[in-house]
Amino acid sequence: MTSLLLAPLSWVYGSVVRARNARLDRTPPLRLRWPVVSIGNLSVGGAGKTPLVICLARLLQREGYHPDVLSRGYGRSQQTVERVDPAGSADRFGDEPLLIARSAGVPVYVGASRYEAGVLAESEHGSQRVHLLDDGFQHRALARDLDIVVMHRSDLQQRLLPAGRLREPLASLRRAGAVVLRQEDAELESTLLVHTRPDCRFWRVRRILALPSPVQRAVAFCAVARPAEFFAGLAAAGAGLAEQVRFRDHHPYTMADVDRLAVLGRRIGCDAFVTTAKDEVKLDAAMRSRLNTVAPLRIAALTIEIADENAALDDMRKSLIVTRTMSRCAS
Repeated sequence: MTSLLLAPLSWVYGSVVRARNARLDRTPPLRLRWPVVSIGNLSVGGAGKTPLVICLARLLQREGYHPDVLSRGYGRSQQTVERVDPAGSADRFGDEPLLIARSAGVPVYVGASRYEAGVLAESEHGSQRVHLLDDGFQHRALARDLDIVVMHRSDLQQRLLPAGRLREPLASLRRAGAVVLRQEDAELESTLLVHTRPDCRFWRVRRILALPSPVQRAVAFCAVARPAEFFAGLAAAGAGLAEQVRFRDHHPYTMADVDRLAVLGRRIGCDAFVTTAKDEVKLDAAMRSRLNTVAPLRIAALTIEIADENAALDDMRKSLIVTRTMSRCAS
C-alpha cells in the first residue's frame, strides 16, 4: 500500500533522473590520467558492490596491475579528500572504504568528488595504476573506461525511489559495459538483454559466506541493506541463530547498542555474536571487549569469486585499451 501511495513521487523522481542523465550525456566528464573502472548498481544498497571491488582489486594485483579505490565514503564525518588509513575509524573514512582498505590491501581514497580523490591518488604514486570507482554508476562527473553494474534479482521487480529501491530505471543499463549476476540468477541474462547494448558482457559470480568456527546459539546482528540475506546465508553455512538483530544500513554503532546486544546474549545464553565484516569495522575496541565478556565475537566473511576470471580480465583489458586509444585520438 505504501509503495502505491508513493508511486506519483516515483514518477517525479524518474523525470528528474531522465533530465539529469540527458544533461550529463551532453556534458564532457572530467578524465583522470589513469584508467577508471566503475563498479556500481541500479538499486539502493545490497547488491554486493563492496565484495566485488575487493575481488577485482585482488585479481588486478595478482595479474601485476596496481589498483587503487576511489570512494565517496558514505556517512563519514570528514569532508576532506584523503587517503584511508586502515588503522583509522569508520566515522572518519566510512565503513565500506575502511573495509576495502583492510581487506584488499590497496590504497583507498575518499571524497565527495571522486575526481579530486583520483588526482590525490595520482599525485602520490609515480607508476600508472588502475582506479576502481566504488559505487560509481551514478557518479557520471568522472569519466570511466568501463562501467560494471551489479544486479540483484529483485531489481527487475522494483520501482524507482521512493516507492521502490531503484536509483535509475533498467534502461540505464545501456551505459554498462559489463553486468554482474549471481550464478543462481544466470537465467536473468535473457531478460536483461533488451536493456543492454549489444557489446555488453555478462559476468557470473559466486558468493561465499564463511564463519571461522561453528556456532550453535548465536546472536547475529548487522546493519546492511538486505539483512535477511545475511541471516539466511548464516543458516545455510550451518550457523545456529538464537536471535537476529537488524539495524538500518550504515548504522553507526554506539555503546548503548552494544550493551543491548550483550544483555540479550547473556539472557539467552548465546555461544557467540556474529556480524559482517562491514559491521565489524564500526566496532571500536571497547565495544568488541564488551561483547567478548559475554561470548566471542565472530565475523562472517563474505567473498565473491568470478566464475570466469580470465574472461573478466580480458573484458577489462579490452575496455581500457579501446577507451584510452579513443581518448588520445580525440585530444
